Amino acid sequence: MQFYLDCLSHASYLIGDRTTGRAVVVDPQRDVNQYVDTAEFYGLTIERIIETHVHADFLSGHLELAKRTGACISYGSADAVGFDSVALADGEHLLLGEVDLEVLHTPGHTPESICLVVREHAGDAVPHGVLTGDTLFVGDVGRPDLLSDHGVSAESMARALYRSIHERLLTLPDETRVYPAHGAGSACGKHLSTELSCTIGRQRRVNAALTVSTEDEFVSLVTHEQALEPPYFAFTSARNRQERPVLDEEGPVTELTPEDFLRARDRGATVLDTRDPESFNQAHLVGAVNVPLAGRFAETAGAVLGATERVVLCGTRASALEARNRLARIGFDQVLGALDRDVVALTQECLVSVERVEIATLAARLSESPEEVELLDVRGPAEACDNGTIPGARLLPLPRLVAHLNELTTERQLTVLCASGNRSSVAASLLRARGFDAVDLRGGYTAWRDRLRVLGSAARGHFTE
Repeated sequence: MQFYLDCLSHASYLIGDRTTGRAVVVDPQRDVNQYVDTAEFYGLTIERIIETHVHADFLSGHLELAKRTGACISYGSADAVGFDSVALADGEHLLLGEVDLEVLHTPGHTPESICLVVREHAGDAVPHGVLTGDTLFVGDVGRPDLLSDHGVSAESMARALYRSIHERLLTLPDETRVYPAHGAGSACGKHLSTELSCTIGRQRRVNAALTVSTEDEFVSLVTHEQALEPPYFAFTSARNRQERPVLDEEGPVTELTPEDFLRARDRGATVLDTRDPESFNQAHLVGAVNVPLAGRFAETAGAVLGATERVVLCGTRASALEARNRLARIGFDQVLGALDRDVVALTQECLVSVERVEIATLAARLSESPEEVELLDVRGPAEACDNGTIPGARLLPLPRLVAHLNELTTERQLTVLCASGNRSSVAASLLRARGFDAVDLRGGYTAWRDRLRVLGSAARGHFTE
């Protein structure tokens, strides 16, 4: 059974044998109730937690699930982690009863990466499927560059990945289904599909990384133009190797009175407001950073907050538990508490509002005094390259913003844009919290481009495609 977490594009799996009631969980997310509840529903006992590799994009739930179930934790390498685990040998078979799991060592995304071939009956010529972790995705392969800062070259990992795919996975029958650890939106690959499973045969035909002719072409393809590595990846990867406190996903978030909340803020805690950008800009606390809970909340928070940064939550009172747990999914555990009421219930003296810049207003400013307009585009390089940007805008992707604050002007107001207005609200709020005069563009570059199409060629002097 596949469990898919949209906000992190993460797939995990429960595999069980009903004849014996024995089961394993593969690549669990940190909040693990769903695995325990599903196993109980089907009369299964989770006896092993298998990690296809040490993950960087989320904090795995192996410790939480082991504590809940008593199951052992397994990796492809004995030295992958610093806590008790059972190494799985290449070619080893784990028999759950009739169901057989075959371990394939498939280094390339990471040195310890493994895949699991699933057969409904031991000895089946055609497996039901293969759990490919971050080795093979639907539409792409895993990125090989995440260990470059640790002295492991992307090229050497790419060559290992090529061999793992061609000598191990592509030797499986075409009918074998592919079940990856991630789907579209994940930063662990470039061109991941929205499909959550496929077959070896179809991937052999349509996956661009598998249709190149030589190993050298493969290496060139997979080592170039990868997405920017989110800044929290290194922290989360290291944390996944360590003993650490487990998450109580149902444990309450400490409620803070306005006085305690403001005291925590004044002592250096970051105020994280989880409402949508429109509500946030209409009224929010001075110094608050806006990361909307809807969408890719944890990933976005991980781009602009430090992993050990103390945080107090506000927005709507009902959202605190979800926000705490979603931050915990990437290992951000320093949530001190949450405001005990909706933020708009505070006195007006505590709140400020910010006017978002309208498309027509920005166009007029660019027409009248372009030298006075300081534009900051926080989209990714590929987005800006493929879709264009506004003339004069500096490209500084959101995951790189904090590291480059000292390069930004403090002499003029910064107007921040993204694709639709969500990331720009995050960036502008962060900039204001750090002392900059910053506003963001309502509707983002998408609205700007739509305006261009409406106005036609007469307005093209202020636009670029």
